[in-house]
Amino acid sequence: MPLVGVFIVPHPPLIVPEVGKGEEKKIQKTTDSYEEIAHRIALLKPDTIILTTPHSITYSDYLHISPGTKAEGSFHDFGAPLVKMEVKYDSEFANKLEEICSHVGIRAGNLGERNKNLDHATMVPLYFINKHYTDYRLVRISLSGLSPLVHYQFGKCINETINQMSKRYVIIASGDLSHKLKKDGPYGLSEEGPIFDHEVTQAIAKGDFLRFLTFDEAFCDAAAECGLRSFIIMAGALDGLAVKPELLSYEGPFGVGYAVAAFEILGEDSSRHFEETYLAQEKYKLELLKSNEDHYVRLARLSLEHYVTTGSLLRRSLDLSGDLTGQKAGVFVSLKMEGRLRGCIGTTVPTTECVADEIIQNAISAGTGDPRFEPVAIYELPRLVYSVDVLREAEPISSMDELDPIRYGVIVRNKGRSGLLLPNLEGIDSVFQQVAIALKKAGISPNEPYKMERFEVIRHK
Repeated sequence: MPLVGVFIVPHPPLIVPEVGKGEEKKIQKTTDSYEEIAHRIALLKPDTIILTTPHSITYSDYLHISPGTKAEGSFHDFGAPLVKMEVKYDSEFANKLEEICSHVGIRAGNLGERNKNLDHATMVPLYFINKHYTDYRLVRISLSGLSPLVHYQFGKCINETINQMSKRYVIIASGDLSHKLKKDGPYGLSEEGPIFDHEVTQAIAKGDFLRFLTFDEAFCDAAAECGLRSFIIMAGALDGLAVKPELLSYEGPFGVGYAVAAFEILGEDSSRHFEETYLAQEKYKLELLKSNEDHYVRLARLSLEHYVTTGSLLRRSLDLSGDLTGQKAGVFVSLKMEGRLRGCIGTTVPTTECVADEIIQNAISAGTGDPRFEPVAIYELPRLVYSVDVLREAEPISSMDELDPIRYGVIVRNKGRSGLLLPNLEGIDSVFQQVAIALKKAGISPNEPYKMERFEVIRHK
């Protein structure tokens, strides 16, 4: 088998003695585990190391593969400019990987590199490996804002590329865990941080890669995790393969979680096609949601599905309830896919004859006219989750003290510019955060004068 080794590693720069200056001794278990992995890689003698990093160039909708034939870097930014390294890239593999990704519709390649220097999430693993083994080429791959599922599918493309080559490969998934483990840590403590690390390390120890795909995005954001998508790419590269997992160590004394793990490949295993399992579970959840949706959400869904599949507006049904046809109100329609926002468009005041027409109009706009996203494609329709917010009349307020991010949405205005934020949104925990986002959406500086309004909504989902 051409894939001969797979590893998870963290990337704290202070683990390099010239950077840590003694602090590295506080994560001695991580250092010892790193040395063990480097020794194993030397014995495996890979021709190419494929390394995924959260700290190279990152795009929202594109997986970047470092271009060219070589790159160099140093720990200058961490106070150790004399610790340098240079690597040769496996451009043949990178080009083939891009070709395979294009065949399955994954946007990946070597476009748009702004900084050719190696990042620390790449250099920390190579620092240890290079002490034992240097006869390899590197493929450096960035993460992206694409969904966890796409990262898993990208990992499958890596595996397909490996199997078309006649070389030996090692995969290194570089990534820290939560950055919010301690009150006195650099990023503070969140309730989600230690929980995230416990669940991830349990999944690593059991080889339960399906768990990587099922973490809630808001939970991950609250935990301030770093490496999950790196691990998911690795998991995709191991799709359909039996592995013997080994969690060598886990530490978090500085408030950031560091896990080191190895996965020995044992052979094929038809029960470990986790993409299929994940999609089946998601389909069941969506069918359950659909069976329980109210007439507001159902109208939004049917409106977008009809427009995307036929190109025409859904004709309003005569059997709609009076609350949809007998009232006027501003309406926001929000779409999510795999836990992430996929589109949101609305009106703060009514612009049509009734709530039903407002929903039809804004559901189509949310799916096809949100400038932050590409229009929804037909294949995405079964995977969308809808919510409909019917706005009550806004009222002016004079102070943030009159706001509550759970109960009230906010509108900010200044000289024809306005920004709105709905209430009770995931990750919006404070009034200051709520107003700051609304101001940013409006293009209003916090230093400018602005007026505020608050409103309540009736949320249907």
